[in-house]
Formats: sequence, structure tokens, C-alpha cells
Amino acid sequence: MNELHAAERTGPDGVRQRNLARVLRLVHVDGPQSRAALTEATGLNRSTIADLVAELVREGLVQERAPEASRRVGRPSPVVASDPRVVAIAANPEVDALTIGAVRLDQSIAMRARIELDGLISPEDTAAMISAQVDSWRAGGLADARIVGVGLAVPGLVRAADGLVRNAPHLHWTDAPVRDLVAGATGLPTTVGNDASLGAMAEHLFGAARGVDDVVYLNGGASGIGGGLIVGGMPIPGAGGYAGEFGQNRPGIASPADRRAGDGVLEDEVSRARLLAAVKLHSADEPTLAEALRTSGSVTAAEEVARQRRILATALGNAVNVLNPSVVVLGGFLATLADRDLEALEAAVAAQAMPANTEGLRIRTAVLAEDRLLIGAAELAFGDILRDPSAIAG
Repeated sequence: MNELHAAERTGPDGVRQRNLARVLRLVHVDGPQSRAALTEATGLNRSTIADLVAELVREGLVQERAPEASRRVGRPSPVVASDPRVVAIAANPEVDALTIGAVRLDQSIAMRARIELDGLISPEDTAAMISAQVDSWRAGGLADARIVGVGLAVPGLVRAADGLVRNAPHLHWTDAPVRDLVAGATGLPTTVGNDASLGAMAEHLFGAARGVDDVVYLNGGASGIGGGLIVGGMPIPGAGGYAGEFGQNRPGIASPADRRAGDGVLEDEVSRARLLAAVKLHSADEPTLAEALRTSGSVTAAEEVARQRRILATALGNAVNVLNPSVVVLGGFLATLADRDLEALEAAVAAQAMPANTEGLRIRTAVLAEDRLLIGAAELAFGDILRDPSAIAG
């Protein structure tokens, strides 16, 4: 590959690379496109689009198919779609399970495995288990796939410069070189990001915040509450990549009777573990917990949901005052709390925020549901080929 980074190339090769990337990204983000639509979206002429698409087909990144029947006069334009054989491996290590998925370039999940854990998983075990799962899939359902890399969504502080996990407190990881461990075990390029930041990216590109420029995203998982920010259409990682740790803020709790954790932080009070305990479950994935809370006739469970919603509303009101988003997206168990009565939660947030900041504000739950972290992690793994489609040839 050229020694210059793809984005820094100049001359005809650089222009062509950028045009290939534009076409591939349009198909990746917006779904199947006719050649005519790609011509209109890029401003390039038809022959150039045909040439670029032909190269992407040769590289095995897109496929062309016949258009649907149309009454329009003239030759119909072929439809360009992501090649379903191109996949990324995405993984989310948590305190109770390791979730691994094979995500296609069109964001669909080709394969998924949730490996329940009896104790905390180490970075070394994470690498070994991902490698074993990839080997198993390669011998079966992914035999014909082109695996371009691995993306990890980690519940902790991830240094943006090199993917080092500085601190994942609930996993007890400190300065963990998990990127290098997974790359060594799998032989695949590996990238690592904070789980909530990747969830924010996924929902911004493909989900509840699609097309919205100013977004606050909060993710509720087994390890606590993290967040991600989109401001002016751009993700805000912070100086070291650690922005969005809403769960570490001290919550405002109006009634002393609502406090459970002394001088605890938000994720100590608004907690998945407390919800599991209220419905007498030791462990559960997101749909199972949501269903257990929905069907439980327990007064204790109902009171715990109401208590957590009150504290969450205050935390969201503070975030709205500081950041003035158009949309707040809630994922994981926070989405379960919100779905109990979304309009009431919006009203509770509005009651605790400046009126001007809540004009037009919408609170939404994650459209991608339990796929959001896998899709976000896969987006990291797809990064190189989306920037330079010719890189896959290497």
C-alpha cells in the first residue's frame, strides 16, 4: 500500500481512492443504491460511477443486481449493494458474558454467540475465546466470508491513540493491551473502543439518531453506565478518548429514601444488577431482563424501576442543560427503564431542565437494540476499507 495514508494522497490515484471510498460508504451507510442514485449523490458522471462500481465489484466489496421492475421509460439502472461475504468480527466483553458477532458490511448480523461467564474474564482469555470462535465459524457458517478485522467494544477507558484499555474497573483491567492480544491470537487487524461511544456511533449512523447532529447517548450495561456525544454531527471523544462517562457523575437525588449507595455515583444507583435482583435473576441478556420486568407482578420490582427512573430523569436533565442536544438516545437497560413510560420520562426531564434547552428535545430508545455495540465495534473494524477500499486487496 502507498506509504502515504489514503486520506493524504494526491494526484489521480488519490482522487480515485477518495471516489471509491465515497461510493462504498454511500452503499454501506444508506443501503443498496442504483447507479443513477450514486451519480446524483456524488456529482460524478455515469461512466465514472460505472467504472468505480466495477472496481468495487472486482475487489469483492459490492455486488450489482438487476433493478426492480419499473414503469419508467429507458433502461433501468442496476442496483449496487454491499457484498454480504465481507464481514467484521465484533466482540463485547462484560462482567457476565462475552458476546461475539460476525457483522456484514450492510450491518446485518451473520453469526452471534453469547458465552456466559462464571467469573471475570481476563484480556488473555478474551483473545483466546474470540480466536476460538472465529476458527469455529470459519469452519462452518463463515467458510466463504472475507473477514476484514476485529472490533472490540470494551466497558472502560480506551486510549484513542493505541487502543490500550487504561481502566475497565468492573472487569479489573488496567493498562490492558487487549488489541495486541486479540490481533496476535486471530491474525486479524484489531481495533478497540469504548462500548458506549461505539453504541453512540452506531445509533448515529444507522439507528435512533440517524441524521441528527447533536446527540447525547447513554448506554446501560452489566458494567454500569457509559455515554457518547455527537456535537455538530461529529463524535466528541475528548482529549484522550475518555469523554462521555456519565455513569461516574454524582447523581442528584431529591428524596433521601431513593438513595441506595451512600455517596455512590450514578451507575451505583441506576443499576442493572439492582434490576436483576428485583426480579430474582442472577444473569440475563437484555431481552430477557426486559421481559422479566414487564411481566413481573412484584411490588419490589415496580418500585425499583420507578426509583431508578426518577434518578435517571435528573441525570438526563443535567446533561440536557450542559449539552443542549436535539435527541437523547438510551440503550441497554436504560432503554428498558425508558420504555416503561417514555412520555412520562420526557416530562420528568423537562421539569428539571431549562425550558429553552428542552424545546424540540426527544428521548428515544436505541433502534439497534442489543445489536448496537456489535455494529459499533464492527464499524471500527471496517474503518480501513471504508477509507481506502483498495486496502482489502492486501
